[in-house]
Parts: sequence; structure tokens; C-alpha cells
Amino acid sequence: MKLASWNVNSLTIRLPQVLTWLQTQPVDALALQELKLTDDKFPHQEFEALGYHSVCFGQKTYNGVAIVSRSPLRDVVRNIAGFDDEQARVIAGTMDTEFGELRLINGYFVNGNAPATEKFEYKMRWLSGLHNWVRQEISLHPRLALVGDFNIAPEDRDSHDPEGLRETIHHTTEERDHFKALLALGLQDAYRCFEQADKSFSWWDYREMAFRRNRGLRIDHILVSAALRDRLKACTIDRAPRKNERPSDHAPVIAEF
Repeated sequence: MKLASWNVNSLTIRLPQVLTWLQTQPVDALALQELKLTDDKFPHQEFEALGYHSVCFGQKTYNGVAIVSRSPLRDVVRNIAGFDDEQARVIAGTMDTEFGELRLINGYFVNGNAPATEKFEYKMRWLSGLHNWVRQEISLHPRLALVGDFNIAPEDRDSHDPEGLRETIHHTTEERDHFKALLALGLQDAYRCFEQADKSFSWWDYREMAFRRNRGLRIDHILVSAALRDRLKACTIDRAPRKNERPSDHAPVIAEF
């Protein structure tokens, strides 16, 4: 079984790339972030033609998340239970797999803009709300994966310039502490369960030839519960779509079980 996560930075623009990718990388579930479209515009039929079911939670112009999966999702939840939020950032559902039920939570985490701003404070509140909810979800669903664009580089090795960017957005102690708190719930960073090449990133700015120079960040993650970790075989970042014409600035992350 394979799970993947990809911030597509506008599904309207990137839909042909996503469909082509699914044909070459037939994953069992793909979590999408930053759709930038409303629910009525979501291309369910295009995914259905490839054999996928889909659920979405969209918003005009900004945000938006979806899951496309081989198995239908049930018990679908939109946004963080118990956290009042007008932005479409989270969708979760339960799917059947070869080894039982799996709870998949897909999040487009708050960017935060810069420390000591109102948007950063919103990010801190949002992360606290997520933590409280995921703690409940894990107690109900032993096989759980929390995936998405976290907008957090958890460690220095997840940044192309850890010293120059220290305590800036994505690199602050507060953000990294929230990431550690999620791991403390019993989750593991699937990518770091394996030896990986140095300077492995999932996001590169469009400016200053950042991708060509590999000046990136690893901010897209797949966290898995202990029951899934026991079945985890590999976790990789697929850089190929970042080479497309008009690509997303993010690359897909894939976990294989």
C-alpha cells in the first residue's frame, strides 16, 4: 500500500500534472493541499475515471484540501473538531486497506507569516487545536496517518540554510516544539525512519533558481502511528514533478507499507 501527500498550489492549474502522476505512481491514497477552489469546482469525475474516489473541502482562492483514494472514505470530518476555523485546512476519513482500517488526516497547516504577528499566533492556536484533536483520533484509530504541508522544517537538516533562517518562519522553536508534541502522541516521521540523502527537501521557492540550486525546505510530512510504522517499507520525495512546466513549488511525499 502507498500513501502520498502533495501540495499542488492550485488544482485548477495543476490537475493535468496530478492525473498524469497518478497514472505513473498509482498510490492507494493521495492527500492534496492548497486546492484554491470551491467544492463545486472539484474534478471528481476526472479522478473517478482513474479508479479513485474523492472527498474535498474547498475554499475560493485560498487553502482547500482533498483526499483521493482507491477505497471509499467514511466518517469524513472537515476541519479540526472543537476548533472554530473559517479556513478550509483539514479533511480526514477512514479507509479500508489490506491490513485493516486506516484513519487518514490531511492538513494544510497554517503558514504563520512571521513570528510575533497575528498570523503566527493563529498558527500556534491552530497547532494546539490539532494536537488535542489528533490525540483523541489516535485513541480511536490505532492505524493513523497525519499527512500534509506542515509548514514546519522540524530540524536543521530540513533547511538549506539553518543558521541564516534560524528562528524565522518554519524554523522557530515554537513551531518545532509543536511538531515534537505531535510525535509525542505516538507518531513517527516516516521520512526519518530511513536513511536519506543530505539536503533532501520537498519545497523550493519559485524565485532565484531555488530548485536548480536545491535551496529548499522539507515541510511536507507523513507521520504514522506505531501500528503503521511496523509495516512501513519506505518513504521518499518525488522531485520529478517539480521539473514540470508550471509546477507546484512542492513535491509529493510517498510512504510505502
